[in-house]
Amino acid sequence: MTKRDIGLFVLVAVLLVGTGLLQSWNAALYILNYGLISAVMALGVNMQWGYAGLFNIGVMGFTALGGLAVVLVAMAPVGAAWSAGGSHVLLALAVGLGVILGAIQIWRRVGRGALRGLAMVVWLVAGFFLYRAIFDPAVSAIEAIDPAATGYLGGLGLPVLLAWPVGALFAAGAAWVIGKTALGLRADYLAIATLGIAEIIIAVLKNEDWLSRGVKNVNGIPRPVPYEVDLQASAAFVEKAQALGLDPTTASTIFVKLLYAGLFAVVLIALLWLSEKALKSPWGRMMRAIRDNETAAAAMGKDVTRRHLQVFVLGSAICGLAGAMMITYDSQLTPGSFQPLRFTFLIWVMVIVGGSGNNWGAVLGGFLIWFLWVQVEPLGAWFMGAITSGMADGSALKTHLLDSVAHMRLLTMGVVLLVVLRFSPRGLIPER
Repeated sequence: MTKRDIGLFVLVAVLLVGTGLLQSWNAALYILNYGLISAVMALGVNMQWGYAGLFNIGVMGFTALGGLAVVLVAMAPVGAAWSAGGSHVLLALAVGLGVILGAIQIWRRVGRGALRGLAMVVWLVAGFFLYRAIFDPAVSAIEAIDPAATGYLGGLGLPVLLAWPVGALFAAGAAWVIGKTALGLRADYLAIATLGIAEIIIAVLKNEDWLSRGVKNVNGIPRPVPYEVDLQASAAFVEKAQALGLDPTTASTIFVKLLYAGLFAVVLIALLWLSEKALKSPWGRMMRAIRDNETAAAAMGKDVTRRHLQVFVLGSAICGLAGAMMITYDSQLTPGSFQPLRFTFLIWVMVIVGGSGNNWGAVLGGFLIWFLWVQVEPLGAWFMGAITSGMADGSALKTHLLDSVAHMRLLTMGVVLLVVLRFSPRGLIPER
């Protein structure tokens, strides 16, 4: 890293410290924690785009799968729901998998012609109706179990930290399936395919209440750190807080956020170290050679599609890990919040502004863009309030300016992206 690169990270640190001094340390730590999660997600996208030139705009789908893993691993099982229809749901899923595997065998073993087409249609239609005959009654029974509080199967009741690698595995598995299908497509078609599949994943989470409670959300996800109320009830903690001149409520929230920051920082540092090792290894040099000239790499004997699949799976796994971290921090799964604006566009802005192909640039972009995303709207409200303070109430111009505060985030992201692309086209910390 050059002195300029270090200076950029120091600038981000100064912004965070300034937030703590001028606003509150809780606000600064909130930005820090989401900055750490965003940096992890940006590392995953940078691995796909910066290493291999794969244009994945389905980031939110892999993020959501990481979040689902937290529910399935950490939430307690709902015994009544399992008794009502859990075994039948598992049977239906096994039947569905068997139908897919059977269709694959029919396609492989039956020769080309009308017979193969007829066999496929009969098999798939029969399998579909059998699957629905088992699945639908079971789902109805599960979702009828105390729908205001549960109405789903729950999870395994295991420690929530185990869900983080599981989230990565979920995302990696989905990426493998997608990659085997879509990586042979041209770049723009791959982008469309990944976006479409991400929307399918989100639609499943929103509508399959038996799995994730849908839009009713899953609340009260267990945490890997103490609860604030427990800290406030601890005499030892209250005594230490008072010795520092803090009230127990503020001290407990700061302490919990610091613990989360420590966990997230360990993950980010480990991933950054591994990413740097991979980038500087023969594998990393090969990936960049494929990115720069696929034809030449293929002529040298490299299996381009296989290598693309490798990096696509790895990058998606990191996005899934970030999604699990985020849901753990939020302590709730809200499928309706997985919007392309936040989990795809914003992450891409982080990678491009930071510097695609450079892991340190992706991390810098994650922190810097998230800081701007959080702070621009309140700063915009203050700015608009200041310039309209002398205008008459009810003025059309004043009303228009105050209403435009809601669009300050999008405006700022666009301006930042344009300025960086104009004066530093390769990002703030370019690939070297």
